[in-house]
Amino acid sequence: MKIEKFDTREELGQAAGTLGAQYIKEAIEQNGEANIILATGQSQFETIETLVQDKTIDWSKVRMFHLDEYIGMSITHKASFRKYLTERFVNRVDGLKEVVLINGEVDPQQELQRLSEAIKKYPIDVAFVGIGENGHLAFNDPPADFDVEEPYLVVNLDEQCRRQQLGEGWFGGLEEVPLQAISMSIKQIMKSKNIICAVPDQRKAEAVRNCLTLPVSNLHPASILQEHAHCVCFLDTQSASLL
Repeated sequence: MKIEKFDTREELGQAAGTLGAQYIKEAIEQNGEANIILATGQSQFETIETLVQDKTIDWSKVRMFHLDEYIGMSITHKASFRKYLTERFVNRVDGLKEVVLINGEVDPQQELQRLSEAIKKYPIDVAFVGIGENGHLAFNDPPADFDVEEPYLVVNLDEQCRRQQLGEGWFGGLEEVPLQAISMSIKQIMKSKNIICAVPDQRKAEAVRNCLTLPVSNLHPASILQEHAHCVCFLDTQSASLL
């Protein structure tokens, strides 16, 4: 894993998006298409915007997979990650080859099967991820399951994770934040050829320190990224303040 530090979250996002775009274009050149995973949340705003603004990517050759989504979440709710990705990415690039979004409103077990069958067909060229305030990777809260083989699973969201979602302004109160989600598994994320991890803001500083400097542990789920050969973690001055 490589760590890159920047003065501002804007610079962080531009650098993360630029490297991600390079990986996408390299995959298209080598394989005729690219398969990517997109994360959501405030930490990904600038990274996704940088991707959208890159007019040199042939999006008709890009297949996008979705990292996680709340169970029972309507696509019309402002916290919906389907809504987030549709508005911030899918509707703003020209004709993606395929879009595989997680539907949290249907039977979770059937959705797990659909998602797993879809992603098993394709090697992932680049995964865009973040690190949660509790150190989670996707919605794999501590203690995360490092061993599950299936690409997607149903997870329980701990209180710190749910408070992060409240603090980011997606919900009116803690009681509104769902207790469960469908998340991509740790093993599936780690299968990605390249991983772009964008982590801005002071509120992530403790998790960044724990995940990037302590031994790999499922108590700090994103620490597993230390073992990935082609992961670049992008930090700003605030998120790197405890390193």
